[in-house]
Formats: sequence, C-alpha cells, structure tokens
Amino acid sequence: MRMSRRSIAASGLGGAAMLAAHRVILPAQAADEQMPAEAVEAFRKAMIASDHAAFDALCAAQLSYGHSTGKIQTKEEFIADATSGKANWKALEFANVRNTLAGPNAISRFTLNGELESDAKVTPIGIGVLMVWQKQGNAWKLLARQGFKTET
Repeated sequence: MRMSRRSIAASGLGGAAMLAAHRVILPAQAADEQMPAEAVEAFRKAMIASDHAAFDALCAAQLSYGHSTGKIQTKEEFIADATSGKANWKALEFANVRNTLAGPNAISRFTLNGELESDAKVTPIGIGVLMVWQKQGNAWKLLARQGFKTET
C-alpha cells in the first residue's frame, strides 16, 4: 500500500487534533474532580464556624441530612441545629476523604473525627460519613448526607 503525502499529512493533523483535544479535556476533568473535594472542605470549615451563610450556599434545597443516631433533618432543620450555638466543634478532621464523580453527581466518603462541646462537656466523635453532591449550575450542592457508626 502506497501512501501519498496528503494522506500522511492528514493523518498527522488528525492525530495532532486528537492529542490537543485530549489535553484540553484532562485539565477540565481534573478541575471537576477537585471541586467536590473543595466543597467537602468548605463544609468542614462551615461546621467549625457554625456558618449559616456557608451552609445555605453549600446545601441543596432538597437536602436529607442523616445523623449517625438515625435522626433525619431537612436543610432548614440541619442549618438551625448546626448554627444554634448549643454545641461547638473544638476540633474537627475529615480523614481518608474519597470523592467519586458520577455524571452531575459526586459521592464523598470519609471518617469524621472531632471533639464536640455541649453543656460544658467535650465529647469525642468518630463516625463514618457518606455525602452525595449534585452539580447545580457551577456549584456542588449537598443533596444527601448520612453519618454512621464505625467498627472500633
């Protein structure tokens, strides 16, 4: 089979175009994967600060917030509780954070370790957490969160 200069040039240009497109897509994918991690960290900071505005911005209107005790709250109930001042985080770490993209959704799993002060008593907390995020416009919104007891 004999190839002309034109077919060689066309093949080369097609390959170069594919490589260029591939390079454009990869950074966008990496940025999308980073966004749920940034939302998880913003949520942790909002917990420490009891930041009503941050929670409101991070949570979807349809939020289902499940505690490790089995208590389930709406967005409004969760924000009211988290910002009431009845309990304050003295220390809070999200360990082993794993984020997985699934179309316009992301799943975050981690271990929540911290110290919660309530009624002048500090209680150590160690639970597993599953969060489901949904891309709404350019922002990741928390759609569902479930805490669960872990084996010790």
